[in-house]
Amino acid sequence: METTPEYMESAFSRLLGCRLQRLDEGVAEVALALEPHLRNRGGNLHGGALFSLVDIAMGLACSSSHGFEQQSVTVECKINYMRGVNEGEVLCIARVLHAGRRTLVVEADVRQDDKLVAKAQGTFAVL
Repeated sequence: METTPEYMESAFSRLLGCRLQRLDEGVAEVALALEPHLRNRGGNLHGGALFSLVDIAMGLACSSSHGFEQQSVTVECKINYMRGVNEGEVLCIARVLHAGRRTLVVEADVRQDDKLVAKAQGTFAVL
């Protein structure tokens, strides 16, 4: 997407440099380029930045499922890191697996090209 409507992004996602690539019902794809301020002491993309990317993409997937006029919040999230990222950008693909009236279950894959960087699953509460 060229420009993201303001209601679809937060100041925090802008601070990180997240870019919405695709949004369909229950699916969100968000990209993040490795910038110097996102590196850990070892020079790789910080795990906290990756986790934030996952949470942002999952939240957008939830909103696209139940509508942006209704808010949802993260209740829990688990992530497995498979490999480090020391250059380029990553893409997070989040999908709603279950959309109930009160909770949503979402999964996300973070990829760099054809390699899996991280896998996550979370639960969101509908407010």
